[in-house]
Amino acid sequence: MKKNTFIGLILPLLLLCACKKASLTTYDRNANIYFDLTGAERDSMVYTFAYDMTKAVDTILIPVKVMGYRGQLLRHYSAFVEKDSSTARSNVHYDELKSEYPIEAEAGHAFLPLIVHNISELEKQSVSLIVKLRASDDFGVENPQLVRARIIISAQLEQPAWWTMWLDNYSRVKHQLFLIVTEQRSLSMVGLDAPKNLYFANLLLMMLNDPFKWVKDHPEKNYVLRSSDNGQTYLFYHVDNPNRTILLRKNTASGKYYFIDENGKEVR
Repeated sequence: MKKNTFIGLILPLLLLCACKKASLTTYDRNANIYFDLTGAERDSMVYTFAYDMTKAVDTILIPVKVMGYRGQLLRHYSAFVEKDSSTARSNVHYDELKSEYPIEAEAGHAFLPLIVHNISELEKQSVSLIVKLRASDDFGVENPQLVRARIIISAQLEQPAWWTMWLDNYSRVKHQLFLIVTEQRSLSMVGLDAPKNLYFANLLLMMLNDPFKWVKDHPEKNYVLRSSDNGQTYLFYHVDNPNRTILLRKNTASGKYYFIDENGKEVR
């Protein structure tokens, strides 16, 4: 009987000590942060401006997750761009990161905002940058495999499978003009859709034949043609993004104007 009484007294004391020890382990340790990405996303997140010439800047939101204790006060985390491993240039392709970013009280996640710029060179060559999380006063970064993200910024278009079924020779410039004129990202490859698809193809042809009339007839699209050499050449661009231009050049033999593609050829 005495033995059972002793066990009954000592057992609650052991449980109390164990709870206190566990509490100290949990709350004395800083929380950690990591990028909440799949393995494929961590290796390469692709962002493209290819489908929108009007957008001069955009923000990529990279998900950040808290591992461990969620504080009851506002906390901050830090990140940086590993410039030696990046081809993207600061303040050209992206804005410098801030010294720190907030995570709201009791929140388990946030988004790191990466501001990127839509410039003409991205139509020819994509660039990449490595973003990494770093330890701060509020958060650790224990797992180095989870605190790295690679972002590719591009504005390159690729020839779609349906193109040759409805349109003639391909170029990225011609593809860009097709997107602007038709507001269609794709056409079907179904024969029964021929009337609709040929209608869109004809819209592009009319614009190529007289881009000046197209600009005049569609003021709502906010595209302009500007010349700095008395009409020998023009730059075609959206008023919100003069950094993305398409060259329009006069053919001296015919007197007709043609857009010039990425290979220096006339778009027809």
